[in-house]
Amino acid sequence: MELRAGNTSCENGSLISLYCSSQEVLCQIVGGLSHEVPNNATFDSWQERIRKNYGFYIGLGLAFVSSFLIGSSVILKKKGLLRLVATGATRAVDGGYGYLKDLMWWAGFLTMAAGEVANFGAYAFAPTTVVTPLGALSVLISAILSSYFLGERLNLLGKLGCVICVAGSTVMVIHAPEEEKVNTVVEMASKLKDTGFIVFAVLLLVSCLILIFIVAPRYGQRNILVYITICSVIGAFSVTAVKGLGITVKNFFQGLPVVRHPLPYILSLVLALSLSTQVNFLNRALDIFNTSLVFPIYYVFFTTVVVTSSVILFKEWYSMSAVDIVGTLSGFATIILGVFMLHAFKDLEVSWANLPRTHRNPTPPSPAPEPRVIRLEDKNVLVDNIELAGTPSPVEKPKVFIIHS
Repeated sequence: MELRAGNTSCENGSLISLYCSSQEVLCQIVGGLSHEVPNNATFDSWQERIRKNYGFYIGLGLAFVSSFLIGSSVILKKKGLLRLVATGATRAVDGGYGYLKDLMWWAGFLTMAAGEVANFGAYAFAPTTVVTPLGALSVLISAILSSYFLGERLNLLGKLGCVICVAGSTVMVIHAPEEEKVNTVVEMASKLKDTGFIVFAVLLLVSCLILIFIVAPRYGQRNILVYITICSVIGAFSVTAVKGLGITVKNFFQGLPVVRHPLPYILSLVLALSLSTQVNFLNRALDIFNTSLVFPIYYVFFTTVVVTSSVILFKEWYSMSAVDIVGTLSGFATIILGVFMLHAFKDLEVSWANLPRTHRNPTPPSPAPEPRVIRLEDKNVLVDNIELAGTPSPVEKPKVFIIHS
């Protein structure tokens, strides 16, 4: 931007030309600068100071609250689905919607909605690379609550796989670079128009449609990964929409004209469609499979897709160092190992009780008795041995020999 003043004195009535690219704006000075600070200036500076100093911690706190609410909502929705099965109604996996009449399921749905609202605020205040790994807390919360309220148990390998999944996802996100700052709706719209992100979004959409209409009807009730993959792929669109709407809300309170921009309405439609699809297929997964398996695998897949989408959308790989690249690949390999342990060994009865135990002070085996040495001088012992050898045992029967001439 170039500034040119027609009058160097800058008195009242002077004209100032502003040049930005190929456009020119002509401004006229109509009054001098007052030394009094307007009332709204103090309010704006207070808002800006709060956002800069405490915005990150506000987002962090909202992410913790969101994890607790989402982890609890899974238990409530599972309880509602179990009550539906007990009444003999059509299950969710068979296309039934009887859970819509159950109060327990609605309690879980409202709890998840509250968690998503908190998650919405967390994405508005904190970067995606900080909010996303905190979803691991919801995995731990759901695993703990399911053991108390649902009676579900994970074997030892499943618990280790859950910990490995959380650790791998955390390492992967820690080494992910910081996202590029996007502060306005116009900047977000320009990012969404990028060719790389459009190709990635089209691939995700086509993959999701194939899973929904071809793979899910055949293998959805036998393979836990089908429904979870659908929810995770759709999650990339929901998180992008949440991030854009969070920027819209911030711009609205900053006084920017976001109401006239079409992007907020498009993102609202995308968010409504993606959330309804996620809820539908997540209910199907919870209706068939163990909650302790569904939620950790869902978290791993969801985190991987969201981080990949964030890298493509915000061009984060430009700032990645060699250490970050190795860390990201190592985290992804750890995630694969954890998912394999969760899924492959879920039916084995492995616990601390049936593991081989090693005694610290094992009882030594009793030594073999030493052979007794009989000396020739001991005549009495020799005679006794001869007599014992010659005496027939009481079990033996006398043998009779007949000689024919």
